[in-house]
Amino acid sequence: QVQLVESGGGLVQAGGSLRLSCAASGNIFRFTNMGWYRQAPGNQRELVASITRGGRTNYADSVKGRFTISGDNAKNTVYLQMNSLKPEDTAVYYCNVDVIWLGNQYNYWGQGTQVTVSS
Repeated sequence: QVQLVESGGGLVQAGGSLRLSCAASGNIFRFTNMGWYRQAPGNQRELVASITRGGRTNYADSVKGRFTISGDNAKNTVYLQMNSLKPEDTAVYYCNVDVIWLGNQYNYWGQGTQVTVSS
């Protein structure tokens, strides 16, 4: 089992910043990919950003230039720095990780953290 502990969500005014963190612990040999998804009411869950163990990143077009994903391999932690936040960024943000354990790959979701951007 893997536990994901997310933190950093909250309420911020448009133009402000927040930093999300997701720490993974438990049965992890190594992670291969870590990412952040978000889901707003009435919408499907969508990828915000992801990062591979090697540091390759991928961003949704809507957040490019505003959000930065980074990872700490030693701590099995992924961060999402969110700048220039907009009301449309309001959503529940979920951490997602792919981990290798005993030769098998597993995928896990965090419990979600609310981000609310007021106009």
